[in-house]
Amino acid sequence: MTEIEKLKRLTGERDEVLLQILLDDAEQFVLSYTGRTRIVTGLEKAVRDLAVIALNRMGTEGESGRSEGGESYSFDAAPPQIYDVLNRYRLAKVGGKRFEA
Repeated sequence: MTEIEKLKRLTGERDEVLLQILLDDAEQFVLSYTGRTRIVTGLEKAVRDLAVIALNRMGTEGESGRSEGGESYSFDAAPPQIYDVLNRYRLAKVGGKRFEA
């Protein structure tokens, strides 16, 4: 099953172009944060989770919180468990260079 198919099942969204854009953006974020050049096996779910979060937050960009009908919502950058995974795969710089196996 492709990542697009997984996202369709998880979210119910059918717009494949939108889902691909969200996946691409999530992948670029993960690569930038970890200092890697490619997504390794353990990072695939983090990319998918970030894409789902981005989809769910569409229309609320720039908001840190919202109250409607007596209910309050607050938005974090991303759940801490995603950063826990990303931190495990983050590459350290040695002598100004990163070495990826």
